Amino acid sequence: MAEPPSMITISAAYPPNPNDNLFSVIFNNNRLIQTTVTSDPFVLTAWLSTISSASIIGLDIEWRPNFSKQFENPVATLQLCTASDSSTTTCLIFQFFYCSVPLPRILFDFLDDGRFTFVGVGIRSDADMLLECHGLRVRNVVDISDLVADKIHGTRTGMGLKQLAQVVLNVNVAKPREVTMSRWDAEWLSFQQIQYACIDAFLSYEIGKTLIPLPSIPRSTTSNK
Repeated sequence: MAEPPSMITISAAYPPNPNDNLFSVIFNNNRLIQTTVTSDPFVLTAWLSTISSASIIGLDIEWRPNFSKQFENPVATLQLCTASDSSTTTCLIFQFFYCSVPLPRILFDFLDDGRFTFVGVGIRSDADMLLECHGLRVRNVVDISDLVADKIHGTRTGMGLKQLAQVVLNVNVAKPREVTMSRWDAEWLSFQQIQYACIDAFLSYEIGKTLIPLPSIPRSTTSNK
């Protein structure tokens, strides 16, 4: 019998901040993820400045669903999740379409900084889209699907985030299609969208943090012969 989905709740942060862009996402009743949703360059800069060097950072993106093969919608949001200097789990959801042009230089420098390791499912494709849509280069990427296949017996590359979370973290996470296919280009994201985007980046961060220090499985032990 399948385990029930993990308990995830979201609320506006208390006390509220003047910009109303802080949210508390709680995962399984015991992990608080302080989440910032913004398009403000100053808020972005403040968030990035709290991240220490040599950090593992969960990365994910969202875009408005494509319903035509002739046109692909550009990346609407960038999600980053890690631990701040205070060791608090923190997530940023940055909305590209509502940020003044040009994008802040600090974002280019941050993603191109080789001291950071960005982890996610299909992250190379995400990095390609960020470069194509917004000129942002993500220097150091690790696909957690490949990472799991490399370090855990009986797994394979190409597994999705939901499967990876079950294998590595022993958690079951629901991914509602109506949220997946929602309007990620909206100026005001719903609580459900914020929660969804935050959790995807958080799970990538948790899996990367768990597995990157582990040695790889010797090739001889993973052979099918």
